[in-house]
Amino acid sequence: MLRLPAVLLVLLACPLLFGEALEIYWIDVEGGAATLIVTPDGETVLMDAGWPGLDDRDPLRIVRVLEQEIGKTELDYFIVSHFHRDHVGGVAALASMIPIHRFVDHGDSVEVGWNERADALWASYVEAAGDRRMQVRPGDRLPLKNTDFLFVAARSRFLDSPLVEQGPNPACRDAVSRPEDKGENGKSVGFLIRVGQFEFLDLGDLSWNYEIETACPANLFGEIDLYQVTHHGMHTSGAPAHIESIRPLVAVMNNGPRKGGSPATYQALANSASLQDLWQVHRAVQSGPEHNPSAEFIANLGETEGCDAHWIRATVEPDGRFTVTNSRLGFSKDYTPR
Repeated sequence: MLRLPAVLLVLLACPLLFGEALEIYWIDVEGGAATLIVTPDGETVLMDAGWPGLDDRDPLRIVRVLEQEIGKTELDYFIVSHFHRDHVGGVAALASMIPIHRFVDHGDSVEVGWNERADALWASYVEAAGDRRMQVRPGDRLPLKNTDFLFVAARSRFLDSPLVEQGPNPACRDAVSRPEDKGENGKSVGFLIRVGQFEFLDLGDLSWNYEIETACPANLFGEIDLYQVTHHGMHTSGAPAHIESIRPLVAVMNNGPRKGGSPATYQALANSASLQDLWQVHRAVQSGPEHNPSAEFIANLGETEGCDAHWIRATVEPDGRFTVTNSRLGFSKDYTPR
């Protein structure tokens, strides 16, 4: 049996220490959200931190990925997409476990005063963030060393002009509006990362009408190589006009076994002629096989109880080629950006 030298084994296990790739982890927080980005320079950016309580289940899962997969014990930036329990609920506990240097948000919660739970959630975030808060607007960039990290949505505002001029968007012809979402979902922070020819888009839980606003009358984002499915794949987002506009090559859905992964959103993605593969953090247990990808593209197959919390990871090379991996099986697939 061939035995590799110890130094070579370290190099293979820790490519980010030597600036070779950008990595994106979708950490299983059971239908919440926790998307971790590690730049080639070793900078760490976490969007959302899962649920509160549950014996700190979600913060502990985040710390485990940070420490065991990346070898990090702190976060440079924590971005809260919006102030709902499944996105910001875990951050107070997380901040007690590891240093978080900056907290990024869209501004104060618009749901303060709606109910006691919303008020408590907001107060918990403000206490954790202290004087380290940074409010962003569309067009701002996260000050990373060599990674282009552009904010494209915040507080129901979007980019002033399209990233790529394409003329009138034909996907808008059949766009159908829904009742306006005046809560935090519609305020979601969204960002786009560029590496070589590669682009990754994450719009948090942006709701249906605002998704359409990013596409109609002009497509603000152009075609996207890797897309985090908006709002866990729930039916209140996933507007077909939005999906048809960004024409995702690969999509990752941070759903839970019984949250998100709606048949309607699955079908809207499946109808996209551009989509090569959909990866899911969980199998949608209430949907049949016709509304789930095959098992190798699903990180967790069972219910929340006793879940091993397998992750999905995208590894992006400097030229934009990327690989998506399912930690449950070690199954990977390579993709070439457009």
